[in-house]
Amino acid sequence: LSCPPPLQSLLSSMKHACEILTKDPAGGAARVPFETFSFLYSYLAGMDGEIPEEKTEAFLRGIKEYADQQSGMVLLRNF
Repeated sequence: LSCPPPLQSLLSSMKHACEILTKDPAGGAARVPFETFSFLYSYLAGMDGEIPEEKTEAFLRGIKEYADQQSGMVLLRNF
């Protein structure tokens, strides 16, 4: 078995976290506040140790642009 690249594994973890933390009904957009998403993503990326901080910051800047247009919420489709 080969392990997925760190970023793909992290995004998969974030998808599951959003599905767990959302107040949306099952099968919905799985929205979470940007602050929650950003905290979890930064924490998990730091724990992984293979994702450079610059890539983490750049990814979160892009996600924030979506969130700013969606009442501060991150949706699964944003990543």
